[in-house]
Amino acid sequence: MDFKNIKYAYFLGIGGIGMSAIARYFNHLDIKVMGYDKTETNLTKQLVAEGIAIHYEDLADKVSINHQLSTDNCLVVLTPAIPVNHQEWAWFKNNGFNILKRSQVLGLISEQSKTVGVAGTHGKTTTSTLLAHILKQSHVDCNAFLGGISSNYNTNLLLNEKSSENIEQSAMVVEADEFDRSFLTLHPFISIITSTDADHLDIYGEHEELKKSFLDYANRLVEGGTLIIKKELDLVGANNFSPTYNAVRANQHSPLMEKANIDSPLLTYSIKTKADAYASNIQIIKGNYHFDLHFKGHTLANLQLGIPGLHNVENAVAASAACLLLGVTEDELRAALLGFKGVKRRFEYIIKSDNQIFIDDYAHHPEELRAIISSVKNMYPDEKVCVAFQPHLFTRTRDFVDGFAECLSIADEVYLLDIYPARELPIEGVTSKIIYDKITSKKHLVGRQELLDMIGQSKPKVFCTLGAGDIDLLILPIKNILSK
Repeated sequence: MDFKNIKYAYFLGIGGIGMSAIARYFNHLDIKVMGYDKTETNLTKQLVAEGIAIHYEDLADKVSINHQLSTDNCLVVLTPAIPVNHQEWAWFKNNGFNILKRSQVLGLISEQSKTVGVAGTHGKTTTSTLLAHILKQSHVDCNAFLGGISSNYNTNLLLNEKSSENIEQSAMVVEADEFDRSFLTLHPFISIITSTDADHLDIYGEHEELKKSFLDYANRLVEGGTLIIKKELDLVGANNFSPTYNAVRANQHSPLMEKANIDSPLLTYSIKTKADAYASNIQIIKGNYHFDLHFKGHTLANLQLGIPGLHNVENAVAASAACLLLGVTEDELRAALLGFKGVKRRFEYIIKSDNQIFIDDYAHHPEELRAIISSVKNMYPDEKVCVAFQPHLFTRTRDFVDGFAECLSIADEVYLLDIYPARELPIEGVTSKIIYDKITSKKHLVGRQELLDMIGQSKPKVFCTLGAGDIDLLILPIKNILSK
């Protein structure tokens, strides 16, 4: 599909982080972009400021009257979050419009470039954003469709401004989303897999089915491509891959591989043991992580990462390996790692002073909670760590209640909010209390106002808000309370 032949792009669910990046890309191509979302947010306000028309009511058959859309001039882009009874979606279907899922559109866009896909049940947003930042700060540059708002650029879409190469040879970084098997529309030149922990069991049913989907993604490499995978994951091993992929692994003389200086199409990374790319001598110095990076027989000593968290050192190893393969120099890499400011709502400091630490994070899976809480505990070992957590989805709460309780219990004190339902209807017997009952540290089952009142009384010195729902609406009120 040649998107330049499209005059209008209509997005159903335009305010989603993945949808908004594609909307911005079409807007960049001078396609008239418009769309619907359920609620107004800071992100939709930014899109409107960029010239994109957005409404917040289901207009049904008024859509075409208001915008002169037709089957000949309009592409409709759909997010899985849109309910099946949505009237606008029904109108577009009944009138024969070309409707594609967000993942399908991203697949069509990315197949035009040398795509770097970052997949994983957690870690993919920070890794892909860091990877894109390193490329942007180097002579290589890239386009990037990100699953979060980059703090360095204040956007989730980055555009290549330096390279004069053909688009087929320019790098494009994409977050490869496992939800609804969306990443199976991609054909990456480099794939990174950060994690395959159980998640989205409402979609996959069993953990093994999720891992099979990641294996399918690993086998979607283009000829001469490279898979970069965490050494500890059980997908590693020739027997796991298809005959097609094994043939690719045996091909050591692809022109693309020679250009990218790739010796092997399968690379492992780790911060725990030696691998093709690994970190050693990891230290926390004045709250910042320093480490040595070992890759392809070379050591880059005393690299400094601009964001906190041991799990982010692991993400940095994977991102650095991909960038070095793509031609980033050691000096460019060193400067970019130090200058990386992170992703909004990923280990984001809201307040950082000698008297007060307030961190916000999107963590919504037990292993994400373990990573963030453990990192904060390690960074502030002499302080009491308090967290507020909002569970995301009834199914995820039901499936991982023990994991949530175990990881939250790492904190010294927990404030537990009601479940954020997102796309789901309630499940009988599934509430935040089933997590609360199993937490072993000091705990409180609270509503929003009660949380604010209790924080105002206790003024915890190290405090975190965690969750993927609308807990971010409490960030400003909490910041105001803690700043007084």
